[in-house]
Amino acid sequence: MTNQSTINKLIEMRLTALADAFRNQMNDPKMKDVPFDDRLGMLVDIEYTSRKNNRLRRLIRKAEFEQTDASVMEINYSSGRKLNKSLIQRLATCEYITEHRNIFITGATGGGKSYLACAFGLEACKQYYTVKYVRLPDLLLDLEIARSEGSYKKTMEKYTKPMLLILDEWLLLKLPESESKDIFELLHKRRKKSSTIFCSQFRQEGWYEQLGGDNSTIADAILDRIVHDAYKVNIESIDPSKDISMREVYGLDKNLSE
Repeated sequence: MTNQSTINKLIEMRLTALADAFRNQMNDPKMKDVPFDDRLGMLVDIEYTSRKNNRLRRLIRKAEFEQTDASVMEINYSSGRKLNKSLIQRLATCEYITEHRNIFITGATGGGKSYLACAFGLEACKQYYTVKYVRLPDLLLDLEIARSEGSYKKTMEKYTKPMLLILDEWLLLKLPESESKDIFELLHKRRKKSSTIFCSQFRQEGWYEQLGGDNSTIADAILDRIVHDAYKVNIESIDPSKDISMREVYGLDKNLSE
C-alpha cells in the first residue's frame, strides 16, 4: 500500500488531521529515525486534539452566546462591583452543573450580567457540556410560534435538553399566565437534571411579583423549582467616577439591553 493510498483512506474515513500529520511525517527525513510506536502516538494525539477542538467549536456555535469572547479571566473585580471572586472561581469549575444547581446573577443594566453568564457558559463548553443561551423574550416567542405551528414539543426539548441553559433578561417584564405556564413546564422538566443561569435586573425577592404574585396560580410553583440551593451573584451598581462597566470595558453599547 502506497503512502498516498493510506492518506486517501484516512481522508475517506474523515481522519483529516491524522492524514495531514501522516503526510508531514512522510515528508520529514528526521522522522525516519523515530520509532514506529512514537510516530503512531504522535499521529493519534494530533487527531484526538483536532476532534476535541472541533467538538468545542460546535458546542460554542450551538450555544449561540451573546458574547463569545467572555472570559472568567477578564472579569472586572472593581471594588464598587462587590463581586465574590472565590465564588466566581468556584462556579467557573462547573461543579454546580454536576450538582444540578442553578445560578442567579442579578444587577442593574450594564453591570455585566450577560458577560458573566456567557463566561460561565463558555467554561461549561470547555468541559464539553451542552449549553444554550437565550433571552427570555425570545424563548417565549419561540414557544408561541411553535405552538401555532404544531412543533411545541420539539421546541421545548431544544431548551430542556442542554445541561446548562442561560436565561437572559429573566422577568424583565411581568409575565401573563400563559407564558408563566410555559416557564413552569420548562423548569419542571429541567429540575434536578440540569442547571440554569438566570440573569435579572430584579433580585430573587422581586420575582414573585413579576410572575404574577398573588394573582398567579403557579408563581410559587415556579420559584419552588429553581430557588433551592441556588448560587447567588449580585453585581452592585458601580460608581462611574471609580469603576467602568463590562460593556465599557469591551466596547459594547450601554444602551443595548443585557
